[in-house]
Amino acid sequence: MAGNEWINGYLEAILDSGAAAIDENKAISSVNLGERSHFNPTKYFVEEVVTGVDETDLHRTWIKVVATRNTRERSSRLENMCWRIWHLTRKKKQLELEDIQRLAKRRWEREQGRKDVTEDMSEDLSEGEKGDVLGEAVSLDSPRKKFQRNFSNLEVWSEKNKEKKLYVVLISLHGLVRGDNMELGRDSDTGGQIKYVVELAKALAKMPGVYRVDLFTRQISSPEVDWSYGEPTEMLNTGPEDGDGADLGESCGAYIIRIPFGPRDKYLRKELLWPHLQEFVDGALAHILNMSKVLGEQIGGGHPVWPYVIHGHYADAGDSAALLSGALNVPMVLTGHSLGRNKLEQLLKQGRQSKEDINSTYKIMRRIEAEELSLDAAELVITSTKQEIDEQWGLYDGFDVKLEKVLRARARRGVNCHGRYMPRMAVIPPGMDFSNVIAQEDTAEVDGELVALTNGDGASPKALPPIWSEVMRFLTNPHKPMILALSRPDPKKNITTLVKAFGECRPLRELANLTLIMGNRDDIDEMSGGNASVLTTVLKLIDKYDLYGQVAFPKHHKQVDVPEIYRLAAKTKGVFINPAFIEPFGLTLIEAAAHGLPIVATKNGGPVDIHRALNNGLLIDPHDQQSIASALLKLVSEKNLWHECRKNGWKNIHLFSWPEHCRTYLTRVAACRMRHPHWQTDTPTDEFDPQESFNDSLKDVQDMSLRLSVDGEKTSLTESLDMAAVGDDRQLQDQVQRVLSRMKRQEPGAPDSEVDRKPTDNSPSKYPMLRRRRRLIVIALDCYDSRGNPEKKMIQIVQELFKAIKLDPQIARLTGFAISTAMPISELMEFLKSGNVKVNDFDALICSSGSEVYYPGTYSEEDGKICPDPDYASHIEYRWGSDGLKKTIWKLMNTSEGGEAKSNHSPIEEDVKSNNSHCISFLIKDLSRAKKVDNMRQKLRMRGLRCHVMYCRNSTRMQVIPLLASRSQALRYLFVRWRLNVANMFVILGETGDTDYEELIGGTHKTLVMKGVTEKGSEELLRTAGSYLRDDMIPGESPFLAHLNGDARAEGIANTLRQLSKAGM
Repeated sequence: MAGNEWINGYLEAILDSGAAAIDENKAISSVNLGERSHFNPTKYFVEEVVTGVDETDLHRTWIKVVATRNTRERSSRLENMCWRIWHLTRKKKQLELEDIQRLAKRRWEREQGRKDVTEDMSEDLSEGEKGDVLGEAVSLDSPRKKFQRNFSNLEVWSEKNKEKKLYVVLISLHGLVRGDNMELGRDSDTGGQIKYVVELAKALAKMPGVYRVDLFTRQISSPEVDWSYGEPTEMLNTGPEDGDGADLGESCGAYIIRIPFGPRDKYLRKELLWPHLQEFVDGALAHILNMSKVLGEQIGGGHPVWPYVIHGHYADAGDSAALLSGALNVPMVLTGHSLGRNKLEQLLKQGRQSKEDINSTYKIMRRIEAEELSLDAAELVITSTKQEIDEQWGLYDGFDVKLEKVLRARARRGVNCHGRYMPRMAVIPPGMDFSNVIAQEDTAEVDGELVALTNGDGASPKALPPIWSEVMRFLTNPHKPMILALSRPDPKKNITTLVKAFGECRPLRELANLTLIMGNRDDIDEMSGGNASVLTTVLKLIDKYDLYGQVAFPKHHKQVDVPEIYRLAAKTKGVFINPAFIEPFGLTLIEAAAHGLPIVATKNGGPVDIHRALNNGLLIDPHDQQSIASALLKLVSEKNLWHECRKNGWKNIHLFSWPEHCRTYLTRVAACRMRHPHWQTDTPTDEFDPQESFNDSLKDVQDMSLRLSVDGEKTSLTESLDMAAVGDDRQLQDQVQRVLSRMKRQEPGAPDSEVDRKPTDNSPSKYPMLRRRRRLIVIALDCYDSRGNPEKKMIQIVQELFKAIKLDPQIARLTGFAISTAMPISELMEFLKSGNVKVNDFDALICSSGSEVYYPGTYSEEDGKICPDPDYASHIEYRWGSDGLKKTIWKLMNTSEGGEAKSNHSPIEEDVKSNNSHCISFLIKDLSRAKKVDNMRQKLRMRGLRCHVMYCRNSTRMQVIPLLASRSQALRYLFVRWRLNVANMFVILGETGDTDYEELIGGTHKTLVMKGVTEKGSEELLRTAGSYLRDDMIPGESPFLAHLNGDARAEGIANTLRQLSKAGM
């Protein structure tokens, strides 16, 4: 078996030892082999091990065994190795059984979800609609139309869009990202995705109608990496090459924007970035708001220019893009690159690790949840191949190919979908830069160049690429057509089968040479086990078939050598082959075609789509040696076919160019439902008297704070107005000093109300007081008794917080208060009234778990009743399907896991008092039967329902609100609407809370945890066993987090807030 040849030697060693080292009785009693009379080691290992185990650590152990000369020690090691392999095999079979059961359960749940959807929508499903669904299925199975960019009624992006001047945001967080000298292959995080996003940003900036492209990534100021990764901004290009001065504005072009998040002095692998993502979201939001304002002044006529689209690449960026999309109410696009569920399935099938071990190593469940959230929020998901849609995204709760077709057909006919949504999938192959590719027709120079390399008597008149010499030194006759394979020496790439096919086909050996470019290596023994095993096998096969002089396998090559390798193969009229068992896309096939090489490729995965578009070669079964040999022989022997494939490849290669990719990309994005922040009420700058507010005085200071500093420090307004916060910038210090002087020139003897937070009368104001604030204290304590009623100790803490802020009158004037709670507005006002706290002491009330926002004294009716922010309601409307949610949740909560109806009593009851247009609330009558949030999310996603489910008020309520609404997202809304930076907010929490508690801790805001205040929360209902962990959401240590005893007085609170305000400076 390929990759396991070392086991053959192991078997021989066991037979030579007479199996004396193995305890027969123990083995027979432990292993059910079907025949219990005698334990045959050879049969055991052939049947149970060779066919199922490929353990690199065992391979290393076997090497040590071979090197052991002492017979007794060798036998002992063999025995230990035998039991290790047996245990691994048993573990693998156990995992396979669990996997089968898990998949069976998942299939049942999927079918149950489809059944529920069908029942809900059956009343208006017509025969004509069924015909439309069938039509959709036909169009989806016509990839040729896709590659020809035939989008039926979609208008293809063209020069007519030149006047649009769009702002596009791309996000790729992990790895090392820069425009030049990319360190591809430095680690597993810095690979093809990095090259892809950088080239995409450059290409988009050159498209008509695109004014600016920002590529967001992580800022890294660490001695481990080059200083360039710590630069806050890097220009990639200045936009269209043919643009004149009028088209190219000051901020036009493509840029890398590096946002600091996580430890400033450490380079973290992607699995460790998860707890810090909310910090990135807040930093990116600050930059986007600042840039939108700048672009508005340049090209928007004074109105902000919002991002046209936010595009997340990979799961971590998808998670962040979803939150940014919700905060800004702009469309989101997702490219997965590599998917967590697919990786989990592969790792489980290998049987080396349990699901718990995999999750611990790769944080795979956190990654999968991020991908599910991305599917919830994305308008469009871009894939490289149709196989990725069917076989990879089809594994996710949030995407069902069949349901997507039905919903699309209904939407086209204007039929009610009952609040159900599925993201659109679009196959757009990655682009390539062909500017450096020289398509060379057959010329007489070909043989001359090859002769110059092989004829020692003559001197070459022109310098030839050194890599040519490096390859051809292996070959006896380099004039023969070259069969070229270029990949890592990974077992999945199937190189050993290629060598066997070549070695066992004499006509092929006589006609062609084989060149294997298998990465770079110094010493095979120093390589990873899988790669070393492949290389060792290749060398053995070369020796076995006596292929010396016919196979080239250079040890080293540079990235710049790759085009020259393709060119050499093309000059010999060779063929490029990708024999991988499964190839997700196959970028090397496009590169080869661009250089004039026909292709032979696996029929599994992306190459099918590439071959259909280019029609420049043959597809093969990677498991069939004869199929591989026959295809290669056909292409190298039939010259007419070779030339036809070469011309076809050149004819259609433009389909994979960056301009074509971007044209298709922008066409697809333009078809999305465009949305952006839209305010029903304006916010004129002349509303406030300058003497009443320091908003205008601090405006420039705030604008400076939003800019990225050169040293990568997090931007923050000087909350405490401490001069340390402005550093050594003399101009900024003078500016702040002038503000302080104005603040000190208040009338002597002014009453407390003059320096208090705000007037306490009930006179309505047109605009919220938040516009004046530079700090906001957000009280988000979830203190409830066993019946879900708020506890009085929250009133005491509110009063102490008021006193703490009043201790410094200068700070008090710039500081506002907000309450963030699961209570509805009516209940909250009643609770505040019971504690003699005036509602007008607060600038904002975030109610019903973030589904409504109120500003006391603003948006009031004639009777004094305050109304919710109308802009916020439209802001969170995205994919809100209340009509389908209520019915589905009721059904799910009253159904057991087996699909059977529960007892006559329902575990929930509608909480009419707490309901509003964007919040569905239920009372929990039987907590033991309540499904956890993870479980509910999964089931709702399978039914196409997108929402935010949470348990709150000491597990006495379940509330369902719009997908991208939450208490934490409400804070970002205040930033977007009123420009009160999240970094200047202080969130007051207990030690536990509602199931959205973790979302309130992460980010650039400061968090103060009051110990001993909240005795019991709802977090036990958040996650099921085997889900992602709390540590994947919250950083273990953060300078933005502080703890304080719940009985602390005003002075202690003020001191702690003062210390927190210095965090991140």
